[in-house]
Amino acid sequence: MSYASTHLQETIEIARSLDASVCERAVGVLLATRQAGGRLFILGVGGSAANASHAVNDFRKIAGFEAYAPTDNVSELTARTNDEGWESVFVEWLRGSRLRATDCLLVFSVGGGDLARNISPNLVRALEYARQVGAKIVGVVGRDGGYTAKVADAVVLVPVVNPNNITPHSEAFQAVVWHLFVSHPDLKQAVTKWEGTR
Repeated sequence: MSYASTHLQETIEIARSLDASVCERAVGVLLATRQAGGRLFILGVGGSAANASHAVNDFRKIAGFEAYAPTDNVSELTARTNDEGWESVFVEWLRGSRLRATDCLLVFSVGGGDLARNISPNLVRALEYARQVGAKIVGVVGRDGGYTAKVADAVVLVPVVNPNNITPHSEAFQAVVWHLFVSHPDLKQAVTKWEGTR
């Protein structure tokens, strides 16, 4: 079998294995956030940061959220990294945004953060702060989900079907899942362009 065929078969297997009930629970958390007038902060590093930026657009434009990604402000991100260190960039950004109990963090991550192994400590610190102020947490993560899976109100785990393809599948399915969220009839508020041209 070719690599392309194998990759696509893995994608099918992952799609079939995703827990739809957890996706529905996550939609419920997001809906409650919007209804309470809360804001949505979407966090990710690397490819997940790019996904966070795209998702902010969709949550704002399609689902009517006030949504932000700290990584969209490269000046603040790099200033905080330079002056205070990488580990605290998200938590300090959230403090500056006055994160409160009505808000929600949506975390996109391959591993979910792990302080012991110094993997995405910035996500862990942000999640600790969110728990401290009582904000909700939703995650879309791969592998075992790391710290995000331990503390989230709802976490969609992207199952590992090939240990050599954890990152590409995790980051690809972040997009599948957030598009599920913004397309969900409980959250969707605006007709998307091509659907509106029928």
